Amino acid sequence: MINNKNKKETMKLKPMGDQILLRRQKNQEKTKSGIILTAGISNYETADVVEVGTGLFTQTGDKIPMTVSVGEKVLLHARLLKGDNEVKIDNEKLVLVRESEIAGIWTN
Repeated sequence: MINNKNKKETMKLKPMGDQILLRRQKNQEKTKSGIILTAGISNYETADVVEVGTGLFTQTGDKIPMTVSVGEKVLLHARLLKGDNEVKIDNEKLVLVRESEIAGIWTN
């Protein structure tokens, strides 16, 4: 008999198709230069990509690869980070969205 009481098992979720698992970033209240940001001024928020699906296939069987990668920061509408698409994994709230719902990828 195996005793798993002292082991903390962590769950991983691999999204299917064009689904992306995101971790919402906390809203910044102040910029690096010290400018205070007003809450609710933007309808868009930033999230970190935690995991991505394998992509979709066309009707002819051609694979459409994902354009987002794990570790990237993405911009999406704030309404997508709340509600029905929330997933709780190991007491952490994550969000599952389709790649087409991503507005952009942050770059340096």
